[in-house]
Amino acid sequence: QVQLVESGGGLVQAGGSLRLSCAASGHTFNNYGMGWFRQAPGKEREFVAGISSSGATIDYADSVKGRFTISRDNAKNTVYLQMNSLKPEDTAIYYCAARAGVVPTTRVRYWGQGTQVTVSS
Repeated sequence: QVQLVESGGGLVQAGGSLRLSCAASGHTFNNYGMGWFRQAPGKEREFVAGISSSGATIDYADSVKGRFTISRDNAKNTVYLQMNSLKPEDTAIYYCAARAGVVPTTRVRYWGQGTQVTVSS
């Protein structure tokens, strides 16, 4: 059974930074593309950022390009999301996602439980 456990969420003022972490267990981490999605109240879950299993392909939603950076450490079975210049509209529950090989923009195989990010104005 694959488990994804997020951490690092919290409350931050606009313009601030947070780093989310997602620790994976139960599978061969470096065989999976990893990503982050978010869901704000009353809205659908949306793709934020993703990285392929090799790290060669990285993709971002237009709304976070230039502000967020995704990375992975295969030795630690962990994927990170560095979020800078946060805006109130970034407020959401952030979910870690995994899919074999490619960036998990769709057809996510595994989800984490989510971590809350709140950006105050």
